[in-house]
Amino acid sequence: MSAMAHPTLKIDNARYVVTLDPERRIVRDGAVLVEGGRIARVGKAAELAAVGADRVIDARRMVVTPGFVNGHMHISYAHAVRGIFADDVGSPLPQVFKLQGAMTEEEEYLTSLLGIVELVRNGTVCFVDPGSTKFPDACLQAYQDSGIRVILGECVTDRDAPFPLPRYPADEAISRTAAFLKKWHGRLDGRLRAWAMPFSPETCSSELLRALKRLADEHGTSLTLHHNSGPKVRADYQPHGAASPTQYLEGLGVLGPNVVLAHVLGIDDAEIDCMARNGTTAAMCPVTAAKGGRGVPTHGRLPELLAKGVKVALGCDSPNNSNHLDIVRAMNMAALQYKDARQDMKMIPAETALELATLTGAQALGVGDEIGSLEPGKKADLLLFDTERPEWQALFNPISNLVYNADGRSVHTVVIDGRVVVDAYRQSFVDEPRLYAKVQEVGEKLLARTGVTPAPPRWPVV
Repeated sequence: MSAMAHPTLKIDNARYVVTLDPERRIVRDGAVLVEGGRIARVGKAAELAAVGADRVIDARRMVVTPGFVNGHMHISYAHAVRGIFADDVGSPLPQVFKLQGAMTEEEEYLTSLLGIVELVRNGTVCFVDPGSTKFPDACLQAYQDSGIRVILGECVTDRDAPFPLPRYPADEAISRTAAFLKKWHGRLDGRLRAWAMPFSPETCSSELLRALKRLADEHGTSLTLHHNSGPKVRADYQPHGAASPTQYLEGLGVLGPNVVLAHVLGIDDAEIDCMARNGTTAAMCPVTAAKGGRGVPTHGRLPELLAKGVKVALGCDSPNNSNHLDIVRAMNMAALQYKDARQDMKMIPAETALELATLTGAQALGVGDEIGSLEPGKKADLLLFDTERPEWQALFNPISNLVYNADGRSVHTVVIDGRVVVDAYRQSFVDEPRLYAKVQEVGEKLLARTGVTPAPPRWPVV
């Protein structure tokens, strides 16, 4: 690769470099050298003082961390209709899928682009879109221009669902998935990965689930699906000869290290053991769970999953569920909600929450060998947090300040693949005010076209 394609980059004199390396070193007055899109050296600034680079970023007021991964992020539609659902009207999913199904290619491109802007500016360098994008060809330019890492797939089902999902005969769903993997996996110099994406065990036949797991195995890729449990759900699986939906998947052979179960609320100890013995991972959305009143004290099992060695990533779900695309806020929620639910301040320390957003999350998504920590040889995906902000004062423990005090708005610089994609708070791949206006227009037209009525403010608008 030529120097023109991959200029060298040096992050110099950083206040702290949080490496997430095996020793979990935090380097004070640190430096990171990037060559060929990868991390070449990490150490004290004094040790790297003689090393030059095409660009040097003065990071004396910065905390440097690995970039964040977002393990479950429906990105394709919701910005255009953000905040239209009232808090107390039950599940909005039927309306959500109606709106999503009505979008055109151009509309999906614009809303996806805005989602990517929000993700990148808040420090996400890699996200999993669990099958919500209908027109990936239309969105490819957004993925390419932004530089972000994208994991996507085609959502398929072959059974009735309580809301409109893409439904095909099993044979067609299998062939569509195979074609999707062949077309998309590894594009954009490997920044784009394709996974198999059945929607859920309830909406897919055993034949389809088995076949999609085989396809993932054959293509050296992964599979993700929505997956929850609980006493009623477990009872529903008794006729299938399984004690739970998780054990049902195990019996089908649809678990393993390349399977990511999303949400996993309501799972019991036996299901956690099932995931652990198969190496299956999870993507949990703590803000969605809290906002949806899902009962974290009873149904959230993040501490137990981690205690059994299950790798877990955090997700933001969608702008109509968590309402924000900020993994720092998701880290904060994960760290706080279990302390409160279990009345135990030792639950999910700040360090664990940061691992979920970086290295552990990357491992859960099968990309931990490439990103998630700042180590020589890994892809140069990293963030610079600006500590010259009130929420960072005073600074003695950068992990505590980041997880408990900050949010994504203090992300100053974002580097992906060695390329600076957010520079001093600004990205250069889209005109944001123009995009905002277009997405507002998309939302108004989409609501008019579908007949969906947004919930009005409870207070008078005069």
